[in-house]
Amino acid sequence: MTTSSTGEKDKLSISVCDVDNNGKITVNEGKTFKFMLNPSEYDHSFEIQYSQREAMGQSGSDVKFAGVKPEKLKFNTLIDVTGAISGPDLVTKDVKTQIKELKEIVYQYAGNDHEPNHIRVLWGSQIFYGRLDTMKVENTLFKPSGEPLRAKLQLSFLGFMSKEEEALRANRSSPDMTHLIEVKAGDTLPMLCYRVYKDCAYYPDIARINKLTDFRDIKPGSKLHFPPLR
Repeated sequence: MTTSSTGEKDKLSISVCDVDNNGKITVNEGKTFKFMLNPSEYDHSFEIQYSQREAMGQSGSDVKFAGVKPEKLKFNTLIDVTGAISGPDLVTKDVKTQIKELKEIVYQYAGNDHEPNHIRVLWGSQIFYGRLDTMKVENTLFKPSGEPLRAKLQLSFLGFMSKEEEALRANRSSPDMTHLIEVKAGDTLPMLCYRVYKDCAYYPDIARINKLTDFRDIKPGSKLHFPPLR
């Protein structure tokens, strides 16, 4: 986790992403929900799928690699408008309004696609692209009128993999599966993308693959992966 220049902790945020027919992702910063409280922990899980075939009379089974399942991200957080929480970035909207705005980001169908939005979860150095799996809202404190003052949120997301990454992971036998480049002084991510792909427009994809929250922040001596995206 990182902190801002004022010493305040970065707030976890979720933004809508547009995905074109080639799998390229563009983050819509104008459609972002920022949580008032960061989770105390999160669960980021990875799973490999295997197939098992048993021959008749065979005591053992032949376990073979079948594929990589989508990554999963889970976390719990809280919305509280009781006045017990204070801070310079405190959201003053009521619980219902904040839940509605969050659902518009992660749950509402996207335009003519008739499916939930692709989203980016961003918190410090953690960056995750995917779509909502489950969302649970538990209201725990109320006004005399019944208006909720506090809500516990449980959110889980399934990772998104572009067509290029799917092809990359499927082509395990390729000796040129990826380029590993060491960053030198003066290098920029668009410039490195042009060097590898002859097209600097791939820099958002490479930033995401290398889990960079800021494509400008590449340090000399660090190593970046450049998979064959075409």
